[in-house]
Amino acid sequence: MTQRLLVIEDEPTLARLLSYNLTQEGYEVTIEDHGTSGFERAVHEPFDLIILDLMLPGMNGFEILGKLRGKAITTPVIILTAKNAEEEVVQGLKLGADDYITKPFGVSELLARVGTVLRRVSGAKEEVVPETSDSAIRLGQLEIYPEKYEVMLGSTSISLRPKEFEVLLYLARKPGVVLTRDDLMNAVWGFDYIGGQRTVDVHVSSLRKKLELDPDSVHIDSIRGVGYKLVINKKRSAHHQET
Repeated sequence: MTQRLLVIEDEPTLARLLSYNLTQEGYEVTIEDHGTSGFERAVHEPFDLIILDLMLPGMNGFEILGKLRGKAITTPVIILTAKNAEEEVVQGLKLGADDYITKPFGVSELLARVGTVLRRVSGAKEEVVPETSDSAIRLGQLEIYPEKYEVMLGSTSISLRPKEFEVLLYLARKPGVVLTRDDLMNAVWGFDYIGGQRTVDVHVSSLRKKLELDPDSVHIDSIRGVGYKLVINKKRSAHHQET
């Protein structure tokens, strides 16, 4: 089945370039040159991937991305950012973007990133999760439900973006073990992901803020020059349960 791509880009020359090269690669491409109409398309039509410019009329890319994720629409999104715009990249990743391309970019990079994201999403859908009566991972006050993408810290539900959840899940499966950025990158984004390790740092930083609800129970430690580990204070958790 042909994969459908939505390109939301208001610069005509770039839009035509994207459409031509992606169509040549075998994708079905829909172009929208206005933020509001692009958002409506993304909400009401099924797409396998969205390529999203950030500077758009009507509704900018950040607004579109935030609203899509707020509606629990998990269609993968690649954002187009300006050169040396690290803040844009960080903000986009925090809002739930799956990858980014810095303008100007080459056709080979574009096709590589699109293919990588689509393969990763396709592989995740094909994974078979065994049915169990209770598949939760429990670490002190932290409870993770892999099948439902839900996290509880004590009695409070923690809302996480899909990639934030996958990072936490990978850390939680090896509590107390130092995992390198490469470990996390390969486990969550795949071996063929060509983005930088900054992506991992952004997601871990966002996770930390969301776990601040009870930092004495669970937190993520940085190991300088190496990576990260999930730390569970079992004594703190036991005391919390008794009180």
